[in-house]
Amino acid sequence: MTKTLVAYFSASGVTAQVAQNLAKVAKADLYEIKPAEPYSDADLNWMDRNSRSSVEMRDKNSRPEIVKDDAHIEKYDLIYLGFPIWWYIAPTIINTFLEQYDFSNKKIILFATSGGSGFGGAVANLKTSVDASTEIIEGDILNHNPSTDDLAKWIKKFD
Repeated sequence: MTKTLVAYFSASGVTAQVAQNLAKVAKADLYEIKPAEPYSDADLNWMDRNSRSSVEMRDKNSRPEIVKDDAHIEKYDLIYLGFPIWWYIAPTIINTFLEQYDFSNKKIILFATSGGSGFGGAVANLKTSVDASTEIIEGDILNHNPSTDDLAKWIKKFD
């Protein structure tokens, strides 16, 4: 039997709500990727070139520190990985998470929330942070807090 984890990073709470509902529907464990230094509203102001998120996203080598608790990735075969889309890719904190654990031979299905853009280069950008044996699949943008029925249908797309 496949052991499943829903891991997510949420700056504003939108992705968290989707992740929590997805975990219930998938009967999966839930893990929040937490920045060591939480993001303030000013940090997330994408219109300010000097905001923390803008600076991090301009630097592809940026790896914001995360809270060091153990996600026990070794216990899981399938990981749903959620995040908000920032600048057409995953926030660099997702790369931090992927580089902190061994995802060898794991299947990762991405889901995201977005104010208007798609995945863009998210998959290609994240593949650089995992072993070649890790399968990363572009899922979907799951905005507007999908219903449990919609989430169940979405999960079946990847069976």
